Amino acid sequence: MIMNERFQVFFPRLKQLANVGTVVAVALLISLLYPSNVKFKYEFQRGQIWKYDDLVSPFDFAIRKTTEELQADKALVMKDFWPYYALNESLANAKMRDFEAEFDSWAKDQGLANAPKLKLEEIKGNCLAFLEKIYARGIVQLNPEHLVEDQKFVIHVVKGNTSFKRTPSSFASLEEANAQVDAFGNAPKNGVPSEAIPLMKAALVQNITYDEPRTTAMLADAINNISPSRGLVAQGETIVLKGNVVTDEVYEKLVSYKAKFESDISSQKSGWVVYIGYLLLTGLILGAFIMYVNSYRREIFKNWNYLAFVLIWMVAFSYLTFLVERMEVLSVYVIPFCVVPVVVRHFFTYRLAFFTHVVVVLIAGFLTAEGHQFLFTQIVAGVVAVLAVADARDWSRFFRSVVAIFSAYLLSQIGMALIEEGNFRSVDWQSMGWLAFNGLLTLLAFPLIPLTERMFGFTSSISLVELSDMNRPLLRELAMKAPGTFQHSLQVGNLAEAAANEIGADQLLVRVGALYHDIGKTLEPEYFVENQSGNNPHEGMPRTESAQIIIEHVTEGEKMAKKHRLPLTIQRFITTHHGTTRVEYFYKNHVAENPELVVDASQFTYPGPLPSSKEEAILMLADSVEATSRSLKSPTGQDIDNLVNKIFKGKIDHGQLNESKLTFGELEVCRAVFQKMLRSIHHVRIEYPE
Repeated sequence: MIMNERFQVFFPRLKQLANVGTVVAVALLISLLYPSNVKFKYEFQRGQIWKYDDLVSPFDFAIRKTTEELQADKALVMKDFWPYYALNESLANAKMRDFEAEFDSWAKDQGLANAPKLKLEEIKGNCLAFLEKIYARGIVQLNPEHLVEDQKFVIHVVKGNTSFKRTPSSFASLEEANAQVDAFGNAPKNGVPSEAIPLMKAALVQNITYDEPRTTAMLADAINNISPSRGLVAQGETIVLKGNVVTDEVYEKLVSYKAKFESDISSQKSGWVVYIGYLLLTGLILGAFIMYVNSYRREIFKNWNYLAFVLIWMVAFSYLTFLVERMEVLSVYVIPFCVVPVVVRHFFTYRLAFFTHVVVVLIAGFLTAEGHQFLFTQIVAGVVAVLAVADARDWSRFFRSVVAIFSAYLLSQIGMALIEEGNFRSVDWQSMGWLAFNGLLTLLAFPLIPLTERMFGFTSSISLVELSDMNRPLLRELAMKAPGTFQHSLQVGNLAEAAANEIGADQLLVRVGALYHDIGKTLEPEYFVENQSGNNPHEGMPRTESAQIIIEHVTEGEKMAKKHRLPLTIQRFITTHHGTTRVEYFYKNHVAENPELVVDASQFTYPGPLPSSKEEAILMLADSVEATSRSLKSPTGQDIDNLVNKIFKGKIDHGQLNESKLTFGELEVCRAVFQKMLRSIHHVRIEYPE
């Protein structure tokens, strides 16, 4: 007994420690992503006023060229750069030796070996001399992209360890070389046999060819040698004065100063000190969030799944931002941050959805270089997402919500550009493209809703609509086996839904809860009065046994709900709709029949628990009101009002609503709704004064 009491005291503390440990783990996981260098403390934009004190350079630094200037320099280098070709000297000698061998073989085959030897040697010598002359000029094989008519186009020809520039026309093409051989062979004075001409052509090959590796390497070297700077700011020189406009020139100086600071100065600082700073800021943000949750959404701390669901967004989007920032091809604006408030809103309140979004954006702000523009854009879009988000069951409204979110992004970007630059030409249209893609990615919120629902044990409106289908196995079985109970459940759903609508509770949830709250009656429907048609099986039975059969519709209904995997929120309606009340009819009869016995009231008491939400409390009241009103015969309006008042008073007096979140004002609204609807159901006439 003592050990059990100690466990009951220790277990809640253990859950609290687990929750605190989860928050600390999240803070550590996120802080691992932060840079270890000091963060530049100035934010600046072209055309804005310098709001800080006069900035004097504490060191010498070079003024870095802009991206446009570097691109222009690169274009100039590429324009003046000429490709490299390699001259193969050994190839000509090898080909001429091949010609000699082929010529001698031809002469022997043709029976010319006995011809005057001096004459053959003279002809062969003339041919070799002509081939040498052609190779001395060079036979070039131009790359297709170098076949230009520009007379100024030249190529670098590499010969051994040296190179020289020539125009392509300085060399012969293979076609030109072949034509020269034809002319040489056809000249009678040269005395070249016609059979020797093909041998000479076979000895011709291009000995000057494109050297792509050398060209690529030399071009890369030339580009790398482009100076990244275009001036110097000396130590002690004023960069900008307070109140002055940040002109283009000043802006480039500030950009260069920031780069120098981050590369040299910040690297000298202790990484651990910087890490502790980021950890403190992360802890501060998460601490503020925990304070809010503890004040307004305390149930999140009571359910670890709820806490994990909220915190996982912060971890996921922190790591997503970290990865995107390291991909040059992507922009941080492609990340659909508005998925967070859209999904969270479907399971919790508007305020928690927005608060979670703000925390996610603030943490991501440490990981991106976009600055205040990023924070402003994302927070504004988050406000629109929270207010414009529609029920995920309505696709058309959901699409309109996404359009509204994109419009918020678009207008924010344009507004910021106009403030900073003062004209529409400065609008970053590439970012607009990323934001358009962001809008498409926001549609991922739709499939994420049922996914997170199953992962964390939530119940979304999509699932509730599916559960309200009358063809569901449990509801179809209830309608067939216990038609009276089924009609009772429908009426309770109407009453509860109307009351929930008036006080701002979840109408769909309470209606679905009403459909399933009495499914346990399908096991023995004849024991419940709404399903009886004359014969009452309780007659002659012990009162305790009758009470247990009645009570079992709650416990057995819970088992059926678990077997069919109904959400926990729906199971709660089954177990709480009678709370811890007694089965009064059988209890009072048992007491009257056994005046000499001490009656154990627990045998006639429902196991509970008590309702813990507005929806559960509304269903309890609607169930009692609807069931009791069936006993009224031709009631007047006053009869109905008295009945409702009596039931409400009984529930309050017996503490059945102590754990619910219903206020007295909301109870009065529910009372009025029930009275009005019951008058309609029972066709009560208007009571005219006498």
